[in-house]
Amino acid sequence: MRAIRDVHAREVRAPAETVGALLDRLGRGEDDPLFPAPAWPPVRFDRPLGVGADGGHGFVRYRVTTYEPGRRVRFGFTAGDAGWHEFRVRPLGPGRCRVEHVLESRPSPAAALRWALGIRLLHGAVVEEVFDNIERAATGRCPAPVRRSARVRLLHRLLWDRPRAVPLPAAARLAHDAFPRTDFQDAWQLELRPGMPREPEEWRGVFGRPGFPVVARTDREILFGKDARHLDFRASVQVADGHVTLGTVVRVHRTAGRLYFAVVRRFHPFLARTLLRRCHRRLALAAPSAGEREAARADVARA
Repeated sequence: MRAIRDVHAREVRAPAETVGALLDRLGRGEDDPLFPAPAWPPVRFDRPLGVGADGGHGFVRYRVTTYEPGRRVRFGFTAGDAGWHEFRVRPLGPGRCRVEHVLESRPSPAAALRWALGIRLLHGAVVEEVFDNIERAATGRCPAPVRRSARVRLLHRLLWDRPRAVPLPAAARLAHDAFPRTDFQDAWQLELRPGMPREPEEWRGVFGRPGFPVVARTDREILFGKDARHLDFRASVQVADGHVTLGTVVRVHRTAGRLYFAVVRRFHPFLARTLLRRCHRRLALAAPSAGEREAARADVARA
């Protein structure tokens, strides 16, 4: 197996102590100023950052093997392939430092092929966006942010999270109370990433614009709906407990309604998943980056 070594580095016009303090907050969810969520799956650990912390981002799994607060953190891969990757902050003098990311791995032939076909590009884009966030958070600006290539954008779209089927949440009261009886119900759910909107109103675009009319709303749920001669339907978007859930309830009328919905329900799961996934990605890409959120918090603190 041929070894892989991948190195990225950037000089930052900020003290090493400032950048190191940001590095120490890696994996803290909404308080993580560096990892480029919500555009990419966030880093999550089973405990605070330190030796032994287990986690990863997306399908990449690793464990902290070395931690020097404010200077260096190394992660050993835990999903089969031998290797590691690490962030390091090196002082260059007053007000300047060098941030490095190094990856070394001895992948299996299949993993080496995946690396060559696309993972290398995705990895490089994520690391450079981490560096962008370091600049934004440490200096308040990023003069030349990285731009995703067409191939990275395509892979990004293809690998985006996919909704999973769940029972219609009990807390989705607008959907549950929409009709005295229902002939069909389902629900699809996605996890909210750090920085994504938590207000249901922000998710009105799940059906596009203008979309279906809103018939009811609460601070955690918004209900769309339309009545017709053959059936009535309601679609609920609920944002709660770190997830967004798209639920549907249907009441059919007469034989014509049952025949019509027998056809529609074959396509409904695909359509619901597609609408939720598309809206989830669109809102994630439109949200401020981790570095922008950190810079905004710093501005508020100074005000």
